[in-house]
Amino acid sequence: MPHIDLNADLGEGVTDDAALLGVVTSANLACGYHAGSPTIMRAVCAEAAERGVSVGAQVSYADREHFGRVARDVARETLREQVADQVGTLTLIAGEEGVEVRYVKAHGALYHRTLDDEEQALAVLEGSRGLPVLGMPGRLLTLAVAEGRTVHHEGFPDRGYAEDGRLLPRDRPGAVLEDAEAIAFRAVELAGTVDSVCVHGDHPGAVAHARAVREALEAAGLGLRGL
Repeated sequence: MPHIDLNADLGEGVTDDAALLGVVTSANLACGYHAGSPTIMRAVCAEAAERGVSVGAQVSYADREHFGRVARDVARETLREQVADQVGTLTLIAGEEGVEVRYVKAHGALYHRTLDDEEQALAVLEGSRGLPVLGMPGRLLTLAVAEGRTVHHEGFPDRGYAEDGRLLPRDRPGAVLEDAEAIAFRAVELAGTVDSVCVHGDHPGAVAHARAVREALEAAGLGLRGL
């Protein structure tokens, strides 16, 4: 049976983490720089271990004020240490709760910056301990492949895409999809082109969207498996 991963952002303090962990197969866990805390990380890791959900480090700029969604000009050396700190903190907590950190994913502004900015992309790679990388095509994944690292391509069924294949900015019409049925249909369309589909965990309808996506993927004959 062909398979795909269903991931969501967890540990951000804005959604029902326990409910999402009952649906997704991979959890991108906030590491405290844009959201989250050691207490939240520990709770999510413990639940993930019980449910067999893969855990990844969701690393970001140090920007809780803007939820990590504002681009920062951070020196490569500084960003490398910030990423290493986030990955290291989660790795320690995850190990104590019986799970391993299986991949790294950039968050928000850092995610989009590393699509084109080689220095920022290198900082993420250098700070992330050789972990597999989850993301969209761009400099980060290209550099990861060149280093011999595993990469996982992801798509976003709850976001609109521009003609260049990038996500529409959130302030543009059609950037954020709201209808669960439409999101589920889009997830099935994406399934043949990516390794993982992401449902944004910070949306009020995140759990309902994730359930609709999972049901649609399974109805299309796809198995669900974590990264």
